[in-house]
Amino acid sequence: MKSLVKRSSAAVLARLLLCLAFVPAAHAIEILRWERLPLAVPLVVGQERVVFIERNVRIGVPPTVGEQLRVQSAGGAIYLRASAPVPPTRLQLQDVESGALILLDIAAEPAKAGQPALEPVRIVEGDVPATRYGEPVKTAATVDDDVERTAPAAKRATPVAVVLTRYAAQNLYAPLRTVEPVPGIGRVNLRRGLEFSTLLPTLPVRAQALAAWRLEDQWVTAVKLTNTSARGLDLDPRALQGDFLAATFQHPNLAPAGRAADTTVVYLVTRGHGLAESLLPKLSPIDATVNLPPAAAAGQAEGGARHEK
Repeated sequence: MKSLVKRSSAAVLARLLLCLAFVPAAHAIEILRWERLPLAVPLVVGQERVVFIERNVRIGVPPTVGEQLRVQSAGGAIYLRASAPVPPTRLQLQDVESGALILLDIAAEPAKAGQPALEPVRIVEGDVPATRYGEPVKTAATVDDDVERTAPAAKRATPVAVVLTRYAAQNLYAPLRTVEPVPGIGRVNLRRGLEFSTLLPTLPVRAQALAAWRLEDQWVTAVKLTNTSARGLDLDPRALQGDFLAATFQHPNLAPAGRAADTTVVYLVTRGHGLAESLLPKLSPIDATVNLPPAAAAGQAEGGARHEK
C-alpha cells in the first residue's frame, strides 16, 4: 500500500514538473535598475519592445533616428519599434512632475535565426542615497503601553527657497540633461493677466512671467525683466515691491535697451500662495470730485466751464 502511495505521489510530481517545463516565458519582464547610469535597451528590427516606467515622462529622440524608430507613450509605458537598423543612440526620459532624467541607450539590429522575442523592460529606482534636498528620511515608530512614538521629521539640508530658486534657474538656463531632480517639486500654472507695474516702480523695465514651480508650501515664479531705457540699470532686490519670501536676480544689472544683455530673470519665492496674491495692486488716478458734496462738485464743474470760455 505504501509503495502504491509513493508511486502515485511520484507520478503527480513528475506531471507537475513536466507542466512547469512547458509554461511559456512570454510574460517575463526584465528589470533594469536606474542608478544614474545609462540603461541598455537593445531592439530587434520589426519587433516592438515595451518599457514600463510607471510615470508620466517626456521622451527626447534624436532627429537622426526619427524615421527608423517609432516611439509611443501611454499609461506609464513606452513602446519602441524600429523599422530599420538603428545605430547606438541615447534617448532621454524626463519626469514631467519632478524633471528627473533617465537615459536609455538603444540599438536595433535585424533578427537572427531562432532568436526569441525580446522581453518587456521595467525600470525601477536604484537604492542611491540622496545627496541633496528632497529625499524623505525613514522614521522609526514603536508602541509602548498603547502610546505610539514617531521619530521627529528630519531637517532639510537646504532651505526650500534655495532649492526652488536653483531648480528654476537650471530649468531656464542649464541643459536639460544637467537639471538636478528634486522629489516633490511640480510645475504650476500661471495666472493670466498678472499686473507687474508695481513690481519695480522706480525702474524702466518691462516684466513678464515665464514659469512657476511649487515645493511644499512655497512657490517660485520666474519673471523676465527687460530694460526699456537707453541707460544701464543696476538691480537691487530691495527695490522690489510685494510680499516675497525671497528674491534673486539671475544677473546683477541690465544693459541699455537693444543690447544682448538688456534682459534677465528674477526668481520670486512666496509662501502659502502663488505670485498673484503677493503683487501690490495697481494704483488708479484719484478724482478729487468723487468725495465732494453734490453742490460743491457742481460748482467746480461750472467754474471749470467758465475758465474754458
